[in-house]
Amino acid sequence: MVHSIEVIAEGGVATPAGFKAGGLAAGIKKSGAPDLAALVSDTPCAAGGVFTTNALKGASLMVTRERVQLGRAQAVWVNSGNANSCTGEDGLQAARELSAYLAQRLGIDAALTLPNSTGVIGVPLPLDKIRAGMDSLAGSLSAAGGPAFARAIMTTDTVPKSSARRVNVNGKTFSLGASAKGAGMIHPNMATMLTYITTDAALEPGFTQNQIAAACAKTFNRFTIDGDTSCCDTVLLLANGASGVSIEPGSEEAAAFAEALHDLCWELTRKLARDGEGVTKAVLIRVEGAPGDAEAVTIARSIATSPLVKTALHAADPNWGRIVNAAGYSGAAFDIAKIDVFIGETAVMKRGAPVAFSESEVHAYMQQDELIVRLALNQGAGEGFYLTTDFSKEYVDINADYRNRT
Repeated sequence: MVHSIEVIAEGGVATPAGFKAGGLAAGIKKSGAPDLAALVSDTPCAAGGVFTTNALKGASLMVTRERVQLGRAQAVWVNSGNANSCTGEDGLQAARELSAYLAQRLGIDAALTLPNSTGVIGVPLPLDKIRAGMDSLAGSLSAAGGPAFARAIMTTDTVPKSSARRVNVNGKTFSLGASAKGAGMIHPNMATMLTYITTDAALEPGFTQNQIAAACAKTFNRFTIDGDTSCCDTVLLLANGASGVSIEPGSEEAAAFAEALHDLCWELTRKLARDGEGVTKAVLIRVEGAPGDAEAVTIARSIATSPLVKTALHAADPNWGRIVNAAGYSGAAFDIAKIDVFIGETAVMKRGAPVAFSESEVHAYMQQDELIVRLALNQGAGEGFYLTTDFSKEYVDINADYRNRT
């Protein structure tokens, strides 16, 4: 297969043909920062989504999940600063009414309009403020509105996160674009934040769902910041077909699409990690030589979520005993006496026993903002990974004052 995948400079959720976006301040956040965003396609899209596995689910999410199961959508709106969660029947009604309100102004079907909310739990949505914001937003959406959309969906994020890809395959060209938010309450039990992905390729709804689920499994679902799974986690993929390129399952175009989608999602995952609350470094935990892939992922996840490992990472302390200990309580079956542990390229443990190494050199390596920790179990062909971050004092400060920051 001859194909190429290019990064589109300054690309985002409205980069693919036929999409418009925008964002503004509707007065939901105490800070006065942008807090209401919308994304709309010129035509109805095939839709797929992945949602939180938390038993607590936000009202807006529940409405969106119900609609995405039908496989079609045309618009998304997002408010930040308020999760619309634990708001009972009123929250569900608010999500539906506001979706209908925006749909009327956009001239589209309300059933194809997907509500999303993120922020503080247990507070009713300010309906009048959101309606007024939608009045302004509906007339200002444009193909250049991706940056405004990306900023308006932020909560404690410090920078917006967007990217896009152009795919050329067999003489055909199509694009993908995306925007994401998430800095805390992030843990791999689905998608771990809000992410909106668009494409001007044409996909059938079932295939759209399969593609986004597969991409999440190896990107967003292999990422943790603090071990807390949000009640509003959502990843959506909308495909409007405006490029005229159809993606058929099993085709060369489908393989190129899947590669570009994974590449896009992994870039956003890394951006989310680098902008996590109080984060000073992102760390890839790699496990190889496990009895199977499932065991490797289980061990990597256990290490990635250990507070003791994460605080040692913050201090650039090569305290490898914490790494091995977290592997040991992971629940995966393996023989500790056979494993090797590496921090960067330096072996700190071989065959279950300590080895001499330069602590000053490893400490210097661990002061970088991106690190690799590798475990070689030497017990099979299984492999897996997780992306994690360090824990800092700033993380505590941010979350102690969270309600005043969003």
